[in-house]
Amino acid sequence: MGKIIVTVLLLSAYLFGSDAAAEGSTDIVQRTVNFLIFAGILIYLLAEPIKNYFSGRSTGIADELDKVQERLRESKRLKEAAEHKVEEAERFAAELAESSKKENKILSDKILAQCEQELEIIGKQNGALMELDKRKMVREVVDELMTDVMSRSNEALGKEAMTEILKKKVA
Repeated sequence: MGKIIVTVLLLSAYLFGSDAAAEGSTDIVQRTVNFLIFAGILIYLLAEPIKNYFSGRSTGIADELDKVQERLRESKRLKEAAEHKVEEAERFAAELAESSKKENKILSDKILAQCEQELEIIGKQNGALMELDKRKMVREVVDELMTDVMSRSNEALGKEAMTEILKKKVA
């Protein structure tokens, strides 16, 4: 059917073509018909490829749009996953900070208790050393006194003389 129409159109273009300009009249009707026939042939020959091209282009654009939307959905999903991980990391950091504060408090309390114990021990040792030094001094004083008393044994010692010697040594 299409071949018949093309043949008729081509024949009509040949039939209506004329030399009207040579006769002095215008051939506007024939030229218009020729143009319409030519346009019809062009549309007939090019309509299908143009439709295919534009439908293929539409399909390609739709496919690209779908791909972009899929990538967008994937990006949103990854973003949500990353935000979830960030929230978990922040929670973990807060828990870690809290536990480290508790551990710090426990350790500082232990160190403080240990220091207090060491201070008590040092105080006791210092008291014992002072007692030892006191005893040592008393022995030395007694030794000195006894040496003095023995050296003066030639002299008569009375209670008052002994008391006097003791007062001098103690002062």
